[in-house]
Amino acid sequence: EYKAVLQEIKLPSSVLSLLPIVAPIILIALRSAAAYPSYPFGNGWVSKTLCFTGEPVNALLIGFLLSFLLFPEFNRKTLTGWVGDGISAAAPILLITGAGGAFGAILKETHIGNTIGDMLAGYSLGIFLPFIIAAAFKTAQGSSTVALVATSALIAPLLGSIGLESLYGKVLSVMAIGAGAMTVSHANDSYFWVVTQFSGMDVNTGYKTLTAASLIQGATSMIAVYLLSLLFL
Repeated sequence: EYKAVLQEIKLPSSVLSLLPIVAPIILIALRSAAAYPSYPFGNGWVSKTLCFTGEPVNALLIGFLLSFLLFPEFNRKTLTGWVGDGISAAAPILLITGAGGAFGAILKETHIGNTIGDMLAGYSLGIFLPFIIAAAFKTAQGSSTVALVATSALIAPLLGSIGLESLYGKVLSVMAIGAGAMTVSHANDSYFWVVTQFSGMDVNTGYKTLTAASLIQGATSMIAVYLLSLLFL
C-alpha cells in the first residue's frame, strides 16, 4: 500500500530536492570569495551580483523561491494554505523572540555586563577571566555577538597583566571568549525561544535541556582551552 501511494505521487528528483538547501550555501560561499581582498571575480557586475545574492537574507529568499519547484501542484488555494500554516507556526516565535530581544536590550542598556566585567577584572583568574566575563555578558543580555565584542574590548588592555600577551596567549584568549559567549542560553536569548517553540518544549523543559546543554558546552570548551594553556603558556 505504501509503495502504491508513492507511485501515485510524483516525487521530485534528488537534485531538485537538495537545490533549495544547497543553493543558499553556494551563494553565500561565492559572496565570501567575491569579497576576498584579491577580488577573484573582479570589481564589475559579476562581483556585485554575487555580493548581493550571497547576502544571507537574499540567499535564503532564493532558496525559499526554489522550494516552489518541489510541488507538483501550485495554485492560489495551495499558496493560501502555505501562507496560513507559515503564519500560524512562525508568528508566536517572532513575538516571543522580539520580546526576548527587547528584554536583552534593556539589560544591555543597564551596562550590567560592564559592571560585572569591571568587578572580575580585579581578580587574578588568568585564562579563565575572558571566559567568565564573556559568560557574564552572554547570561546578562542574551546576545553572543555582543558578548564577543564587549569582552574583546574589555580584555584587550588587560592581556599583559593576566599573562596572556604572547601570541599563544592571545589565541587562547579568543578561544576562551568564544567558549564564554555560548554560556548560557536562556529566556533573554532569541535562540532559546526559537528552539523551544519549534520543538514544542515549555520553558521549564527548555531550561533543563537547552540551558543546561549550553552550560555544559561552554564549560567543556573552557576545560579544553585550559588544558591547551597548560601546554602552550
